[in-house]
Amino acid sequence: LPLIVMEQKQLFEKHTKAAGLGDTKITWLQLAAGPAMNDALLSGNLDIATGGQGPFIVIWARTKGGLNVKGLSAMNSMPLYLNTINPAVKTLRDFTDKDRIALPAVKVSYQAVTLQMAAEQAFGPGKHDALDRLTVSMSHPDGFNAMMSGRSEITAHFTSAPFMYQQLEDPRVKRVLSSYEVIGGPATFNLLWATSKFHDQSPKTYRAFMAALDEAMQLIDADKTAIAKLWIDAEKSKLSQAFVEKILRDPENVFTTTPQNVMKYAEFMQKVGAIKEKPAKWSDMFFPEIHGKPGS
Repeated sequence: LPLIVMEQKQLFEKHTKAAGLGDTKITWLQLAAGPAMNDALLSGNLDIATGGQGPFIVIWARTKGGLNVKGLSAMNSMPLYLNTINPAVKTLRDFTDKDRIALPAVKVSYQAVTLQMAAEQAFGPGKHDALDRLTVSMSHPDGFNAMMSGRSEITAHFTSAPFMYQQLEDPRVKRVLSSYEVIGGPATFNLLWATSKFHDQSPKTYRAFMAALDEAMQLIDADKTAIAKLWIDAEKSKLSQAFVEKILRDPENVFTTTPQNVMKYAEFMQKVGAIKEKPAKWSDMFFPEIHGKPGS
């Protein structure tokens, strides 16, 4: 949402022009998941990537001492729901080999890492991968359609807003868990990251982007009704104004640049071998401009 506000209101262009950079051409690309973002970033086809904590922490660890990819900021703290249409599934322990769980990317997506954390809590230490064999990589829309059709192997979907809320409108769907339950409180969902080369060699562009992001956050906080309409129009969504506003007004969903509970994910991912080295503190993973924010 903050990026859509930036795009629709041309806030990035506004702030690059204010920085004396003239008319800047900005291209917005939509990719299926965080790992695809990372591939595009590493190949030089993206300057700034966005996604969940899992792909971000992986790319931070993989490029440390090289490209040195770091986070610009968080974008929101929002829960993720694991929903199912299988009436026999009440908890993670109820999944069987007949079930398949759709999520954006197996092993590395934010949902996949959260599921591993939940599995370890449910099945015991060292059992973080107990449900990995049931997971299937699918984009959010594809996972949504596969589960809701009731005719595919997908019986559960670990997804985000608005998809998880849409699913729960159907009486067949039940929530198995929320990521906030797994983490023990609110946590950053989406982040922004870039290479140190972009940060160091384009300081005016970097600062203009951050200023545009801050302005987008202020617009979201100031008028949920107008922002809901903007999102519906931009996405050509068939969701109702009331439905989108309800999501924006849910106190669980907070649009903020402040990172929250990033270290819990980094520590877990290092423990299970997803990354070799964990950061000493949350700010190690972010560029200095965000260090003044209260973090996790």
